[in-house]
Amino acid sequence: MSQSSENKTSRSRLLRNWISLVGLVLATASFFAFVLLFAVDLLSHHGNPYMGILAYVVAPSFLAAGLVLTFTGAWLKLRQEHRAQPGALAGMLTIDLLRARDRRILIVFLMASVGFLFLTALGSYQTYHYTETVQFCGQACHVPMDPEFVTSQHSPHARVECVACHVGPGAVAYFRTKINGVRQLYHTLVGDFDRPIRLTAAKQRPAQETCEQCHWPQKYTGPMDHTLRHFLADEKNTPFSVRLLLNVGGGDPASGPVGGIHWHMNLGNKIEYISPDETRAKIPWIRFTNEKGVATEYRAPDFKDDPAKYAIHTMDCMDCHNRPSHRFRTPNDAVDLALANGQIDSKIPWVKAKVVEALARPYSTKPEALQKIDASLRAAYPDRADLGPLISQAQAIYNDNFFPEMKADWRVHPDNLSHKETNGCFRCHDGQHKAADGKTTVKASDCKACHLILAQGNDEEILKLNAKGLEFVHIDSEYSDFSCSECHTGASPK
Repeated sequence: MSQSSENKTSRSRLLRNWISLVGLVLATASFFAFVLLFAVDLLSHHGNPYMGILAYVVAPSFLAAGLVLTFTGAWLKLRQEHRAQPGALAGMLTIDLLRARDRRILIVFLMASVGFLFLTALGSYQTYHYTETVQFCGQACHVPMDPEFVTSQHSPHARVECVACHVGPGAVAYFRTKINGVRQLYHTLVGDFDRPIRLTAAKQRPAQETCEQCHWPQKYTGPMDHTLRHFLADEKNTPFSVRLLLNVGGGDPASGPVGGIHWHMNLGNKIEYISPDETRAKIPWIRFTNEKGVATEYRAPDFKDDPAKYAIHTMDCMDCHNRPSHRFRTPNDAVDLALANGQIDSKIPWVKAKVVEALARPYSTKPEALQKIDASLRAAYPDRADLGPLISQAQAIYNDNFFPEMKADWRVHPDNLSHKETNGCFRCHDGQHKAADGKTTVKASDCKACHLILAQGNDEEILKLNAKGLEFVHIDSEYSDFSCSECHTGASPK
């Protein structure tokens, strides 16, 4: 036998102990799991942001643990040999297949090893699919992702997997999501993640890669009947509803006239804008290019700069539908909805104002908020013994829309789809943006440009439809070109 063969045999004898053998099995299974996870993720139809945690953190951790066990067993074996008498076998693990006991031990060990490899493969595959679920994305990192998980359950996309929108296609997105997954794990363990977590417009995926995979941009939707149920903050919680015919429209001339609100996304038009704010809450400059290539610029009165100094963005779905799956309702809207659904008894005097006030107060934690909401409503109605359902519903509204530990609510995550509590549409359509010839964008007071008011008022008046449309009746004053959000903050019971 050569010297090299003798050295290999000498070294391999150190692994002939149960600790090292168990370590080798664990290391082999971990490497097998890594290869399997890598292959499954590579061949899947879309990336998984948390695969980086499984394949590059969890599997290597078990591989390292297996190697540590292997070398620990070898070290203990070597130490035992040094302590043994010269020429004596220091606990050498030997298996004699002629002995029934040794055969049984070997068979059990081999079957356990094969079974462990099988369970590793099955567990890795099942874990991979679990990491794609909404439950994992929202609940595995409970505190940071709790707002996104809870709000998504009440959204139109409740059955859409998180990864379908938040992970992009291609090799670059593939590796970026792996790195982000590991980074998110680190920040979650350390606890130094942002509060609140913001997805700025600059970081989000283009709508062409997300929304338009399901929502055809040229689809003709046409007008939609929509009723907004509101209640006044008076003693009787007077109902005041507005029934609208929303002119959604579309961009497919084969299905209907091109126009409506979705005119903004008509492929024949191009709308560009500047927003110095990364949340794009303010838009001081707009450029509209029609299908003939004629461009018109509109500027806010205080915007005098050269547009070339700024990043120019092209309008897409997310500029209006910025909260498609994670909408945080305002206290005012949430209480209106509960009153309309009969979840809160509108016969309780001043209940609209009292509940909105209790919800809008600042709280540090959810337990504190729930306790103080209870105390606040009991103090407001000391003579009522039937407050249980009211308190439970107010607390349920808070649980669904307020997350004080993450500093997340409607104030930090405004919804631009409307123009009541936020500027939304009025970021452009405020009547102040003017072109060089003095022409303005559609004014805020031009209500019929986007919707037709069919009826408005109390429960009886809302049934009297007017097909020609009504002028909007504001309760407190004559309506003109002003921003609704100046008064309707979401926390004011209006």
